[in-house]
Amino acid sequence: MNIKGDDLGLVMSGGGARAAYQVGFLRGLAHHHKEIRFPIITGVSAGAINAAYLANESGSFESRIENLANIWAGLTIDHVFRVDAPSILMHVGGWAVRLIMGRASKQVKVRAMVDTEPLREFLERIFRAEHGCLKGIESNIASGELKGIAITASSYSTGQSITWVHGEDVKHWERAHRESVMSDIQVEHIMASASLPLFFPAVQVKGEWYGDGGIRLTAPLSPAIHIGARRILAISTRYLPTPEEQAVDMIDDYPPPAQVVGSMFNAIFLDVFDNDALRLERINSLIEAHAEPQDHDLEPVKLLLLRPSRNLGEMANQFEPNLPPAFRFMTRGLGTKETRSNDLLSMVMFQQDYISELMALGYRDAETRMDEINAFFEEESE
Repeated sequence: MNIKGDDLGLVMSGGGARAAYQVGFLRGLAHHHKEIRFPIITGVSAGAINAAYLANESGSFESRIENLANIWAGLTIDHVFRVDAPSILMHVGGWAVRLIMGRASKQVKVRAMVDTEPLREFLERIFRAEHGCLKGIESNIASGELKGIAITASSYSTGQSITWVHGEDVKHWERAHRESVMSDIQVEHIMASASLPLFFPAVQVKGEWYGDGGIRLTAPLSPAIHIGARRILAISTRYLPTPEEQAVDMIDDYPPPAQVVGSMFNAIFLDVFDNDALRLERINSLIEAHAEPQDHDLEPVKLLLLRPSRNLGEMANQFEPNLPPAFRFMTRGLGTKETRSNDLLSMVMFQQDYISELMALGYRDAETRMDEINAFFEEESE
């Protein structure tokens, strides 16, 4: 079974707190394939945190996943942003004043709904960052354990999707509205990629302002392919509803902001995975149908797209009462109690009960799909 080689890539989508699902899934994978190695790792938004951790740590894949799972299991919402009443009131009140003041609102220094300075401190600690830089990545590249890692963010300054790449023998690429930048991976890059629009503040990197990497990332599989992946395991946090489920209304009245923003975030950050997978499938078909393979330098890329077996937004509803009071008050004002699928809330619900359930679901889904995963590897070893 071919679970090694330099062409195996791991791609992780965003989704905020939903990224805990990815950790549970990889934990289940490592349970069956302790010796698996992903030399190419890419991530966007919260998936960038998981990607950077795996690329930065040493040891077996199983031990790295166990350590990452322990970190997620101990995560609380105040590790990510401040949830005390004064901080919430200051940020929400600041936006209210800006709306009232009109043009003069520029004098009000508020940038987001919450303060994410705790997340920066948390990342610097778990990555053992030296002056903000993740030094373990360079060591893993030098040892041959890692071929490359890519973290993507969206530039508010230029409108482009920027992918920071740290790797060996990786060529620069530039496409419509997206390009690569060769760089050592830093905490600022991860903070930028995970900066959920409006909720989290934008992050400045070398004079430009960046937000969540999913905003303009039209081809989420592309960075892994550019680094050299020809086999890709991609883990999405977007549940694919059945036709019967799609016919059920999620709201009973006029759509509240939470429903509108949640639908937008799903469409912008997560639905592109499916579109890119379909595009890759069509390209593979064209390559394989070509009569003379030696006439072109294209190679087919095998993809296994993995996703949750349950709606993670609906799962968030049962844990909503346990949110910190001030933050719960704010989110209810956005209408989180008026929808049956809390997609927005599921992205910011960094609390232990919900995270634990996500990781458990990921582990169970890996067990359920292990035959399919094994078949993916066996097909490549023939």
